[in-house]
Amino acid sequence: MLFWILYYTLEVYLDFYWSRYQFPDFKWQIRLQNALMLELCYFLVKIPLAYVLLYIYDRVDLKLVIKYILYIFTVTAAVFGHRFVTHFIIYPDIYGVIETLDGKQVSGFINGYVAFNSFMDLIFMAGLIFGVEITRQKNILKEQISQLKSEKLDQELTMLKAQINPHFLFNTLNNIYGMALKKADETPDVILQLSKVMRYNIYEAAEKNISIAKDIENIKDFIQIQKIRYHQLTVNFAEDIDNPSQEISPLILIQFVENAFKHGVSESLGEAFITVDIHLKNGKLTYLVENSRQEKFHKNSTKIGLKNIRRQLELLYPKHTLSVEDKSSRYTITLTIDFHDTISS
Repeated sequence: MLFWILYYTLEVYLDFYWSRYQFPDFKWQIRLQNALMLELCYFLVKIPLAYVLLYIYDRVDLKLVIKYILYIFTVTAAVFGHRFVTHFIIYPDIYGVIETLDGKQVSGFINGYVAFNSFMDLIFMAGLIFGVEITRQKNILKEQISQLKSEKLDQELTMLKAQINPHFLFNTLNNIYGMALKKADETPDVILQLSKVMRYNIYEAAEKNISIAKDIENIKDFIQIQKIRYHQLTVNFAEDIDNPSQEISPLILIQFVENAFKHGVSESLGEAFITVDIHLKNGKLTYLVENSRQEKFHKNSTKIGLKNIRRQLELLYPKHTLSVEDKSSRYTITLTIDFHDTISS
């Protein structure tokens, strides 16, 4: 509707402007009235032509040769219709004169000159509506592709998260089982902490984003479980958050801490340490996790978990930075995320 209104306005202006040279004796009010009426008459030919051409264009099941034949037939029929409206309606009924070629020579119903003029008028309209329609279809296709990409990313992130929860639960249950065999007094406390962590994993982690304050609280609960198990463990935890409500994808940050316990502390024979440092200022997160380890630590043991984390970060925060410092006695990761420039913000 918007296209036809704009096209009608353009054609009325052009006809009104042109008529002052062909009909200089007509008052401007008459010329404007004539322009409004004749373009409505032309719509009897142009609108059916436009949608027939678009229908042929959209028929993907038709062979190209057949499409060209239909195009030619349709445009030819429209030219004859255009000439009929011009010769038998517009000039005698609207202008009140006989159609002429140069103001003197009477024009017939059809000849090369007038047929070419009708053809160009129709092709101009067809070109415009095809341009609008193709642009509209491209925009729809882009939206569909974007939606498919978004759905694919959501599915992939769901699968990646699903790889984390069973892994954490399996490891922690193994720890509780070991403590239960020893009849450790701390076992009920560990179970209580596990219940809290799993409640977070089941309900909070199902959300696309959560507040960073909740995510940090979950990290603390996780560390508390591990501290009960590892008595020769020193944990240095520091946080400086200027916006606790800042949203972040759940289960991203805790994976680094989990790896620090799994591949660092759990393989240490003596005293071990873990340092967690979280800073959030003006929408920029700096996250450091460092853990001790034995020199015989297998360097390939963290590659699978780290690959999982990297993939999630690529999907959620394409412009993040993640650096890894791999030394014989310690392992350090530093993650920075600018929440002002991410798909999650």
